Amino acid sequence: MDRGQVMRVLATDPGAMKDFQAFSKQTGNELLHMTEEEQVFVFYIRKR
Repeated sequence: MDRGQVMRVLATDPGAMKDFQAFSKQTGNELLHMTEEEQVFVFYIRKR
């Protein structure tokens, strides 16, 4: 991915909520939004 691009990630593991928050802090990528839709967790992450 190039800097500034946004990736949408889908996950079914409830632990993903904490995992992606930690991933963003560790990598410096920006977690733009996270939500749950019908037992699927959706994350939008911007590459820095």
